[in-house]
Amino acid sequence: MAQLSDATETTEAAEVVVDTLRESIVERLRADLGDAVLDVHLVPGVDLWVRVTAESWLAAGTSLKAQGFEYFSFISAMDWLPSPYGRGEDDPSVEVEDDAPSAEMTQGYAGGVTRFQMLARVADIKRHVGITLKADLAEGPDGEMSVDSWIPVYAGANWHERETREMFGISFNGHPDLRNMYLPGDFEGFPLRKDFPLLARMVKPWPGIVDVEPMPASEGDEGDES
Repeated sequence: MAQLSDATETTEAAEVVVDTLRESIVERLRADLGDAVLDVHLVPGVDLWVRVTAESWLAAGTSLKAQGFEYFSFISAMDWLPSPYGRGEDDPSVEVEDDAPSAEMTQGYAGGVTRFQMLARVADIKRHVGITLKADLAEGPDGEMSVDSWIPVYAGANWHERETREMFGISFNGHPDLRNMYLPGDFEGFPLRKDFPLLARMVKPWPGIVDVEPMPASEGDEGDES
């Protein structure tokens, strides 16, 4: 009778998951953009994130459209700065041991080196695959930031870019009409930047520390101590 091998001495080869579809997408992007592809985060069979340079933002969108990513989902931005005002759900009247917000920024999948990043999501509905594209944005001497508009590639980017400019102060080169969508034309500041003071939240944190008043007593309740 053959002796069974000891389980402690048996090692199973680690299963290597290969996602040829998403890997081919990355290879095409690298072929089209070269060193402008800065980082990639690929979860086989799940999703894909790619970070490119801001200068190649339009070229990256063009490359993806040529690969079959015809469904445009969104364009927006992210301010990774931890809020200097703390968390909106905290009661400002309650003292904490250390209320100084952390200055450390974590830019998520595919990394990043700047406070602001562009984000876009497109999908190939025939191959059932999507990709999130990211780009670091460096602020100029006057705090200005800009990338090329995606409108020549994805017409649906129009109002997404208007909203991003209005809320984050990021300009889009070549956009035909960057007027405000929500705020008055003379509004100062960019509400989705983390350092924009939301004064109403300082008075009453959202969702709010609500003072609940007792219900008025009815006549039948008077003197009833049962």
